[in-house]
Amino acid sequence: MTFDKSVLVPLNADETFALITEPGRLRRWQVITARVDLRAGGDYRWTIVPGHSAGGTITEVEPGRRIVFTWGWEGSADLPPGASTVVITLEPSAGGTLVRLVHEGLTGEQEASHAMGWDHYLGRLVRAAADGDAGADEWGTPQELDPISAAEATLAACQLVLRGVSEADYHSPTVCTEFDVTQLADHLIGSVNFLGAAAGADAGPAAGATLEARVAAAAQVTLEAWHARGLDGEVKVGPHELPAGAALGILSVEFLVHAWDFAQATGQQLTVSDGLSGYVLGVASQIITPEVRAGGSFANPVEAGPDAGLLGRLIGFTGRAVPSARSSI
Repeated sequence: MTFDKSVLVPLNADETFALITEPGRLRRWQVITARVDLRAGGDYRWTIVPGHSAGGTITEVEPGRRIVFTWGWEGSADLPPGASTVVITLEPSAGGTLVRLVHEGLTGEQEASHAMGWDHYLGRLVRAAADGDAGADEWGTPQELDPISAAEATLAACQLVLRGVSEADYHSPTVCTEFDVTQLADHLIGSVNFLGAAAGADAGPAAGATLEARVAAAAQVTLEAWHARGLDGEVKVGPHELPAGAALGILSVEFLVHAWDFAQATGQQLTVSDGLSGYVLGVASQIITPEVRAGGSFANPVEAGPDAGLLGRLIGFTGRAVPSARSSI
């Protein structure tokens, strides 16, 4: 079976090609993290929604005109990476670029599920082209969370806030009084790299022209390493041995709490589901013990107001005052 759909994207062909191939542009409409070796024979890996990553090999590249790549899902027995083929062609058209996506090599059931997915993301592609960013993905929080999918979901929330940070905000103060916005991003990247090393990740030098790009680059390496390692056994985190799931859980707390910090510093609103906020609050309750607070990493909990919601309770638990934070479904 084959899925075949075309949409009109209100950009020229080169700008449209960048939206569908460059990690920084892909994050604006389709992926949470992306690694792309954009050449014939190069591979790619896209985490599209938490807990679900697609991958394969790029077989043809004609910048501004066409890209062909194999496609499948990590961990899938029925459609593993490389098991099907996606062909995207771009043609200049009145009002922009006509993008045609053909997904070949699917069973009937696979075509039906992929049609739903491609319809969703092609709509977000058009929105990102028109508005610069498609915004939060309503498919972004799964019903059941684990340490990996929670880390990916909280990363998505953090990246969305960081994309709203302008250069004029880089030295704005944050609720973490020792850090301005840039310093807080550096602190977060350090935590991401530290927890990545526990799974065998090699962070390399920080890369990216914006704070969002730098955090995303570090997170992509770390989360791919955790996918490869899995959650069995224990890992060494600094001088301590921790269950792997508990170690990775720290990352969800870092991403979501600092997303709130960035939002507060730059006048943005952080909106996440109660399911995700509640999950991370449960993780934080296991991590931030009285002994940890005594070490100075966290202040004493602050009582959140009755309308603060689960996100507000999480923020208050970390020792931050909560003026008006809310969670929403």
